[in-house]
Amino acid sequence: MKLKAQLFDEIAISKSLVRIAHQIIEKNDNIEELYLVGIKTRGVPIAKRLSSNIYNIEGINVPCGILDITLHRDDLSAEEKPVLNSSEIDIDITGKNVILCDDVIYTGRTVRAALDALMQFGRPAKIQLAVLVDRGHRELPIRPDYVGKNIPTARSEIIKVQLSESDGAEKVEIYEKENG
Repeated sequence: MKLKAQLFDEIAISKSLVRIAHQIIEKNDNIEELYLVGIKTRGVPIAKRLSSNIYNIEGINVPCGILDITLHRDDLSAEEKPVLNSSEIDIDITGKNVILCDDVIYTGRTVRAALDALMQFGRPAKIQLAVLVDRGHRELPIRPDYVGKNIPTARSEIIKVQLSESDGAEKVEIYEKENG
């Protein structure tokens, strides 16, 4: 892969997540009924940062959960043995307004798998989607409610998000797949 550009640095990531937190507050009348759910792996720190931002703005602690979608993915072959990291949803989400959080939305298949996985934990009143980057190319009719940045890409490009909690760095970069 060949690096084309750095799209976000640490400051831009932080500003995007503060802006998304403000949008979540504006769109949801009852913040006490919110539950943020991070899709493993990079959706988890995004959910936690959004919760922290909401607390800093409103003084209300919005709980977070972790969702492992491994068993719900449709891109695993029959030979592959999935590694389960397990979900951590410690409340009944029935009647809650759940906000799924992830780093990038591309085809929509990860979100579809997350919706399937989430239904094991109850029936939310509403499910919304927050992503740091929307790169387009949807294969399913899924659209995020909150987006840090829309970055139209070619199918030959890859968006790589790095967060300090999982990667030791804070940046979003775009790469070109090399022919070979």
